[in-house]
Amino acid sequence: MHPAQLSLEDLEAECQMRSDRRGGPGGQHRNKVQTAMVISHKPTGCVAEASERRSQVDNRRVALFRLRIALALEVRTSRPDGGLVEPSQLWRRRARGNRLGVAPVHDDFPAILAELLDALHVCEYDVGQVSKHYSTTGSQLIRLLRSCPPALTAVNAQRLGRGLHKLT
Repeated sequence: MHPAQLSLEDLEAECQMRSDRRGGPGGQHRNKVQTAMVISHKPTGCVAEASERRSQVDNRRVALFRLRIALALEVRTSRPDGGLVEPSQLWRRRARGNRLGVAPVHDDFPAILAELLDALHVCEYDVGQVSKHYSTTGSQLIRLLRSCPPALTAVNAQRLGRGLHKLT
């Protein structure tokens, strides 16, 4: 299982969390309380942080979401035989016909993004092959990538390195 697809409890168990002081909202409490959160995923070394909220609990939630996005972008997983995995239950639940519906701010987004990036990696970044396997259209997959600019940039770098055209 991809680390971005772990439950929050399981992900937190693999992480080191620390609070910190940072600039940001808070008025007279600014730089006086440790509301910023820095979260490190021990197995991969991925780090995410949040400090823009007044509450440590809110910053923790935001930092965990950012960590899941970072894991989706940086960590590739695959089957032992190198083949494509079947679409997950989450993917099937989010697919409506050939459309894929998930907003970039939704809790399911990092797991869906990780699944797409893993599939693209296995298929040498061939969007057509992945769209057939996942019973959706290439434009739906590109739309998902566009909703996370770092993902689109990473996919385009891989595609250009393989002599494929850039996705826009």
